[in-house]
This record gives sequence, structure tokens and C-alpha cells, in this order.
Amino acid sequence: MSGKGRVYLVGAGPGDPGLLTLRGRDVLAAADVVLYDALADPRLLAHAPTAAEKILVGKRHGRESVTQEQIEALMQARALGGKMVVRLKGGDPFIFGRGGEEAEACRRAGIDFEVVPGVTSAIAVPAFAGVPLTHREHSSLVTFVTGRSGDAREDSGINWEALAHSGGTLVFLMAMTRIGEIASRLIAAGMDAATPVTGVRWGTLPRQKKITSTLARIEADSNAALVRPPVVFVVGAVAGLADELGWFERLPLFGRRIVVTRARRQGVALAERLERAGAEVLEFPTIEITPLAIAPQVFVAAGSYDWLVLTSVNGVDGFFGQFLAARHDLRELAGVRIAAIGPATRAAIEARGLLIAAQPSQYRAEALLEALGEVKGRRILLARAEVARELLPDRLRERGAVVDVVPVYRTVVGEVTGATSAAGDTEALPDRFDMATFTSSSTVTGFDRRTGGRARELLAGRCVAAIGPITAGTLADLGIAVDVMPNDYTVDALARAIEEFFANRRGLP
Repeated sequence: MSGKGRVYLVGAGPGDPGLLTLRGRDVLAAADVVLYDALADPRLLAHAPTAAEKILVGKRHGRESVTQEQIEALMQARALGGKMVVRLKGGDPFIFGRGGEEAEACRRAGIDFEVVPGVTSAIAVPAFAGVPLTHREHSSLVTFVTGRSGDAREDSGINWEALAHSGGTLVFLMAMTRIGEIASRLIAAGMDAATPVTGVRWGTLPRQKKITSTLARIEADSNAALVRPPVVFVVGAVAGLADELGWFERLPLFGRRIVVTRARRQGVALAERLERAGAEVLEFPTIEITPLAIAPQVFVAAGSYDWLVLTSVNGVDGFFGQFLAARHDLRELAGVRIAAIGPATRAAIEARGLLIAAQPSQYRAEALLEALGEVKGRRILLARAEVARELLPDRLRERGAVVDVVPVYRTVVGEVTGATSAAGDTEALPDRFDMATFTSSSTVTGFDRRTGGRARELLAGRCVAAIGPITAGTLADLGIAVDVMPNDYTVDALARAIEEFFANRRGLP
């Protein structure tokens, strides 16, 4: 690429990747280079192109891995080289984020730039903690204060008397290491030592930790609770509402750490569903899905079948993706009835503008036999995984159907990381988690292989969830008991069952 590029100063939000703005997402999707902070959730990088250069330039607890001067030089060099550069900054670029300095660096170098505002932690973190920064009865003024002054100023020049007598809400960012000094200065300036204070660590994330105290006690209470940066402190009458209005920690799965073993792409739906309920999701994928090439003659003959049977979303994507890529027209399937197992498979089919003619009430192959009705003499095309149970095609043939099985994808089990150690890849599995989830027999087998045959040992004393009886049976074969299994064998039903399970265990480990 030649010519001059452009820089986008993008606010990554306070932590929860769902709080990135739509404009921020769109800019990331077009980036050539992403320079991202340590406090920008790494999951946001998934919005950027795979080929984009991604460089961590963040600071943690005041320690610089890359100096500000180096960040600005990188930004300038890439942009002057014709690249579209996204500078992904925690919170909002212009709220204690040195975004102003980086904008000035662009202007000095003659580089065009755009500022994409983000949701600042100064607002979002108190909201997740149940602290309204303004309240008709308590505060009509909000002041944001940095706990770290600039390098060139030993004295921040803060007017402590004005803050102490403002009568409004004070929000301190980057203040954990100085909270005792800040509290002392406010008290010395005339603020009541009993003024409520709420401190929130890792706000907006499932590991959020909240402490409510007073100005006189906040340092001692923070130390006793082992609170460490990053923390947002709110000082003022509204901070006293944190316990009453705290909603995030009341979510059914708040504080629970749940392992998802699905392939990364397929695991997104379950992970997002659990996160919305407050869980901290830990990815430990144990399978990978790889497409298989379908012979051209299959597509040529597809319109001659009576039924096309699809048993998974992967099957739908694999079959229709190649069907259309081979420049076949969906109208060629006009006389073919389509059957699907499960609502997710049905939704994937309907998203392509097609309707299904049969779906069993139970989401497994056995139930599909009855949904298809009389099949004697019928030609059935079954698009599915390369390795799958033979029950469905065998039973259909027993009933007189002519069945052609077409493998459209392969499930690679237990080889996600490429680990070759006989002990398996257990380092990637967190030491502490509350539950492991399994959505297929292959995820169970993959977990056992990835952990070097230690599935039973590693899951002993842990809660285990299975999406259905077949998966539960595979776990039982390994000597692993199942605690949660939904009545409907879907991801959404599994998530609801997990919520109900932990709701009944409130107060228990």
C-alpha cells in the first residue's frame, strides 16, 4: 500500500467487550494495524481482519512495556506507510487515556485521524456496581479525577478543598495505590470521614469485585479485601446505594467460572449466553471443525432426492456453502423436502431462505425416524459429520429407504493445541472452575485426549453439564457423573438448566 494512511483513536470500553461501540467495531473490521492497550479485552481483536498486524502496547499498574514515545512513533510509522491504524485504548481515548497527546502526534506528522469515543470506565463501572453517579436526592454534580498525575507534575494541582465541598460525586481512576492519601486529603480539606465510598475492581467483567466502605476506612478495607488495580473509586452519598442497587452481582451465574469445551467458533453462542447470566467463561476447546470437499456429482444429483437430512449447523454450512460456491441454484432443490434435527439447525436452514418439512420434537437422530414418516422407496441424502453414529442411516435402510451419506465436515478431536506430551495439555485448563460443559460426545472424548486421559481425575469434585443423554452416556463411560442435563437438547436449554442449577446452590461452593 502506498500513500498516507489514517489513524483511528478508538475507545475499547471499560472491559466488557459488548460495550464496544458499533463505530469502533466497524473501524476495527477495516484495520491494517491494531495497537492495543493491556486493558482492552483481547476478544475485541476478533473484529479485526486475521491478516491485520496486532501489537500490544499497553501499560499495567503504571509499568510501561512500550513507552508513550514508542507508541506514537509506531502509530506514525505505520500510518505514514499507508496503513489504516487503529489505536485501541481502554475506556474512552480522551478520558485519562493520553488520547489528546496521540492526536497531537498525528497532527504534527500530518496524519489524518478520527476519534471514536468509547464508554469510559468512570461511568460504566459505577453503573455495573449499582452506583448512579447522579441522583435527584443526592448529587447533581460529577467530577472525574485521576489518581496519577502527569510525569511533569509532582503536584497534581488538585484543589482538594473544592472537591471536598463540591457536594457532588467524585470518581477516581487509577487511584488504588494512592487511595489512603486521597482519603486523608479529602478529610483534611473538610469532607466527612463517614462519607460512603465504593471501590470496584475489574468492573463490568464477571470477575468484578466490589467493596463498600467509608472515607475513613477505605484504605484499610481495600487492603483487608486484597483489592488490587484496576479499581474505580466513587466517593459521595450515591456510593451508599451500591448494595441496594447492585444488579450485576445478582445475575444467576455471577462469580461462577464455567469451562466451555466446544470448538471456538461453535462455542461462541454458549459462551455469550453464559456471560449474559454473569458467568466468567473459560475457553478450553477440545475439538475443531474442518470442512470436507463434496464431490461435484452430489450437487448435480441433489435435486433428484426425496429428502435432504441435515443434523447440525455445521452440516448446513458445509453443504450449502459448497453447493452455492459450485454455482448451483437453490431452485434445483425445489422438489426436495428438508429435515432438520434441532432448532439451531432449522434456523440455519431458514436463514438461507428455505423451509423445512420435518423436525422431530426431540433433538436427536432416533426421533427423526418418526418425523419422516413412510420412507420405503424414498431416496434420502444425509449430509453430516465424517464420523457419526450409524443408527439413523441403518434404521432408514431397514425401513426401505435408499440412503446416501455425504460427509461434509470432520470433527478433529483432542488435537486443538498440537500438544504431544503424554501428560496432555492441562496447563491451559484453569486451576479453579465451577463447572465444565459438554455439548457432544466428541467434546468429551476431546477433553479426555487433550488432558492426557485425565478427564475423570480433573473433573472429580467439579460440576459437569451435558447437553443430552448421548453426551451424558459418553461421560458415564469415563466414570464421570453429570449434574446438569436439560430436557431439550439445545445450547439455550443447557444454559437455562445451568442457571437453575446454580440458583439452587446459592451460598454453596
